[in-house]
Amino acid sequence: MSDNPSIRHESSLPGPLGWIDAWLGRAEALMLGAGVLLMALNTVANVLGRFVFQNSLFFTEEVNRILIVMITFAGIGYAARHGRHIRMSAVFDALPVGARKWMMVFISFVTAMVMFALTVFSVRYIGSVADSGRILPALQIPVWWIFLWVPLGLAVTGIQYLFTALKNLVAKDVYLSTQVLDGYDDDETEV
Repeated sequence: MSDNPSIRHESSLPGPLGWIDAWLGRAEALMLGAGVLLMALNTVANVLGRFVFQNSLFFTEEVNRILIVMITFAGIGYAARHGRHIRMSAVFDALPVGARKWMMVFISFVTAMVMFALTVFSVRYIGSVADSGRILPALQIPVWWIFLWVPLGLAVTGIQYLFTALKNLVAKDVYLSTQVLDGYDDDETEV
């Protein structure tokens, strides 16, 4: 067992928030792992079918499209959990610790609100796609089912950023996420 709480999917948040955070971490890891493995298996099976049996799997492209949407939107929550989103930090890094802390609270809270707004917009979009009645040609399932991962991923990302804002309000240090302290590793190298 690792000493890293993010690998064990533990949370440093108190009470029910910690349970929700840990559960979301497990769900994100499961979705990402299963999605990548299923995509690889689907693609390999299609290649084998095409070259060994001279017959491709008719549904491979649609299944991979569904998995790409799932992996992408599960991945944004995972990246937020691990403080891995791109950030422009020249001004942020120049500020004293107290100002960085409040700036991180502000940035995390605003980002959470944007993610929640995008969640609402994506649900409305899914409604309009559902009203169109379109179906996937090979799988014969409604197209809107593909997009169900979008509001889920955006909502989870919003929750992660909200948790980050809360963590920065209650903790002494500055956190990029609930588990990642602000700062740079000494072993990072420039490319």
